[in-house]
Amino acid sequence: MNSLKQRAYNFNAGPSALPLTVLEKAKEELVDFRGTGMSVMELSHRSAVYEEVHNHAIALLKELLSIPEDYEVLFLQGGGSLQFSMVPMNYLKPGEKAGYIMTGSWSEKAFSEAKLFGDPYHVASTQEGQYRRIPKFDELRYNPTDAYIHLTSNNTIYGTQWRDFPDTGDVPLIADMSSDILSKPIDVNKFSLLYAGAQKNLGPSGVTVAIIRKDMIEKGNPAIPTMLKYSTHAKNNSLYNTPPTFGIYMLGEVLSWIKDLGGIHALSERNEEKAKLIYDAIDQSSGFYVGHAEVESRSLMNITFRVSDEDLEKKFLAEAKIEGFVGVNGHRSVGGCRASTYNAVPFETCKAFSEFMVHFQSANQ
Repeated sequence: MNSLKQRAYNFNAGPSALPLTVLEKAKEELVDFRGTGMSVMELSHRSAVYEEVHNHAIALLKELLSIPEDYEVLFLQGGGSLQFSMVPMNYLKPGEKAGYIMTGSWSEKAFSEAKLFGDPYHVASTQEGQYRRIPKFDELRYNPTDAYIHLTSNNTIYGTQWRDFPDTGDVPLIADMSSDILSKPIDVNKFSLLYAGAQKNLGPSGVTVAIIRKDMIEKGNPAIPTMLKYSTHAKNNSLYNTPPTFGIYMLGEVLSWIKDLGGIHALSERNEEKAKLIYDAIDQSSGFYVGHAEVESRSLMNITFRVSDEDLEKKFLAEAKIEGFVGVNGHRSVGGCRASTYNAVPFETCKAFSEFMVHFQSANQ
């Protein structure tokens, strides 16, 4: 069944698929990068050759996301999970309130970290309905004096995604976009800070991107460790310490691949087409497959569903593995099935999985 150069049908939730052309270029350049006689992993991060790689990645990200001039792009480490702490360390003082919109496990973890520094509260939550949907704008209840509002743009475990984002006025809006950044166009101006681990849509694990408005940088708490200040990294072009140079190189190559595809609008259309293949298999199954997310909140990045019969679900997952589909088990906390259709997952992979779903239903009804 698998004809993609013997590569797996990779639906892993993260680290996830990378474009084959990017991997092949990295393979070619691995030992001798641009005639230096060294791998990019061996270059000094202070060298002119690496600096070009670094700045090129920043410039491409600004171009693809149409990032305004009053924002900085930072390359950090520690993943989205460190940002759960870094955000309140910088912006939530003891006794201050910050609003968290609860849509899944990752917003729960961010909320838990914020409790160590100030007084966070729930702006809205869909936990009671097993996180099947994104809250509507008119359900959001927050205070004009809040330090910030935090949301998770896409929920990998439950398969829900924000279609659009609220306008919070003078209250800074902060977003964890680890699992859907660059999958569709966004208005960066709505956010004071957005951050994303690279390992789903941008590149390999080890790099975290933060896009932060310059006036927000200046508001950071000065009485925290140097490495945990956004200002430290902004002042040093993310070169205060040795950055994950290979990861940033790969990120830049993924961004070049996106640009070559036609940019974020072309990629967004491609992602919609990919997801539709699998959602159609669910919706046309007459209940054989049952999607978790409500239709208006469905994610284009993480498609979560169950097979209506528990024994058949086990058989489905076992046969999917035999056919070369990797990573289709649901998250260990909820079970079920999940297909993560991130940017680099090919259309052909989604088509093959959709066909497998249809064939499995036909053979097991």
